[in-house]
Amino acid sequence: MLSALAPARRRLVLAVGGLVLAAAVGICAFVVAHLATSEGPGRPVDQAVPGPVLLVPGYGGSTASLGPLAASLRSAGRDVTVVELPDRALGDLRDQADALSAVATRVLARTGASSVDVVGYSAGGIVARMWVQEGGGAASVRRLVTLGSPHHGTQLAGLGALVAGACPVACQQLDPTSPVLARLNGVALPAGPRYLSVWTTQDDVVLPPASAELDGARSVAVQDVCPDDRVRHSGLPEDGVVRAMVAGSLGAGPVPAWGPADCARLSS
Repeated sequence: MLSALAPARRRLVLAVGGLVLAAAVGICAFVVAHLATSEGPGRPVDQAVPGPVLLVPGYGGSTASLGPLAASLRSAGRDVTVVELPDRALGDLRDQADALSAVATRVLARTGASSVDVVGYSAGGIVARMWVQEGGGAASVRRLVTLGSPHHGTQLAGLGALVAGACPVACQQLDPTSPVLARLNGVALPAGPRYLSVWTTQDDVVLPPASAELDGARSVAVQDVCPDDRVRHSGLPEDGVVRAMVAGSLGAGPVPAWGPADCARLSS
């Protein structure tokens, strides 16, 4: 067919065809790259490279409660940021998760790291989960540790919801019957990050205490390791055993499987 064309016209047809082919290849390459970065899982976070640590406070947003844990991690050479949540962490957990995401973006830009490690205390663990599960955080989180987090709600929030004006939005979302918790617990944790839930059988805020167990993750009660430890909810971030477990879980190796034989070492 081309042989029937005049030489000049044949060259024009071949040139146009080449441009069309090049454009098609370019479009295909763009689509593949876009799918790999925007819709696909991308490269997994390197578990052997610890990143900066984000500490997420609980209901009420007190950053002071995380001071002992922050100091302990910094003394071990870790870059630690205590996250300040909007509305004293009493508003919508989704807004808090967005704030955590923004802090993580700034920390990654400041440090040049490829991932962060996140420790969420109490409701802060739910905020961190929401970012990881629903806000794209799974691509940036290497380890997620929760301390006394009401993954299945707390009866205290349920009681508070019965009193007009006594239970802000975040409180309502921590009710055991909350649609927010039902949604989070209705799907598996994203692959990529390593997960750990640390809780205490003596919890007086998360009721029942076993509500702090996280489905699909390693969940360890402090008393499984040190049976005589009587730490309650408010004491988790400063408890020596808990701080040692957090530090150990954020190392370069796998998350340890602690038992009673490790109590003396963790307590020292």
